[in-house]
Amino acid sequence: MRGKRLAPVLVAAVGFLVAFVDPVAASQYQSVTEGLIRDLNSMMLAAALPITLLVEGILIYTVWKFRNSGEAKPTKENRRLEITWTVATAVVLLFVGVAAYGVMGQTAVTATQSDAQAAIAEDDTVVVDVTGVQWFWNYEYPEEELTVSSGAATEGVDVGNQPMVVPVDTKLVIRTTSDDVIHAFHAPEIGLKADANPGQTNYIITEVTEEGSYQLYCAEFCGQGHSEMLGEIVVVDQQTYDEWVEDPENTTIDA
Repeated sequence: MRGKRLAPVLVAAVGFLVAFVDPVAASQYQSVTEGLIRDLNSMMLAAALPITLLVEGILIYTVWKFRNSGEAKPTKENRRLEITWTVATAVVLLFVGVAAYGVMGQTAVTATQSDAQAAIAEDDTVVVDVTGVQWFWNYEYPEEELTVSSGAATEGVDVGNQPMVVPVDTKLVIRTTSDDVIHAFHAPEIGLKADANPGQTNYIITEVTEEGSYQLYCAEFCGQGHSEMLGEIVVVDQQTYDEWVEDPENTTIDA
């Protein structure tokens, strides 16, 4: 009877967690990179829920059943049980490893220099060289011979509001580096993050699928103005992007 009563509770708990723990998984992704990361998160969550409920269910059942036991009894060896949980653990770890490797191996999540060079060689790829400076971002578009900045440090912390503009539904290669200390280029809404290190270039390859304005942060403590090292990534249609490249000072971009 107790098992029959417990089953609906467990089913309801699974349904509640799936519906509310990761609500973003049900929404439309803003970039290819975000989609891969969120799908992996949802897959891991779906695998973890039944395991968690099983383990906690056994624990609660054991505590309840033996709550009135006055003295602990010595345990006995059970090879079948030991083999079962060893094999089950190996299967879980294998699943997690294969699933994670399948996502981490995607160029939209972890890109190398050769991946970036191959992407740049394709037609219609937009390249942006992002340089972190205390405490703002410089955006250079080498193919368009254009450079803009999110601000300039003069006295103390002085940060402007010039956005990084990119076209929607277009392959994007971002190359990050730094002019001074370690920074980190991070746009969480579209799943982008890469360190910006002095003397080193890191790479992001993605495609943003939704127009809009996305917050850019520095995710590595970089000094006095770290909390003010913000920016915007503005994703626009191709026509607006072309107009902005031709005349960035007089083209209105809603950031």
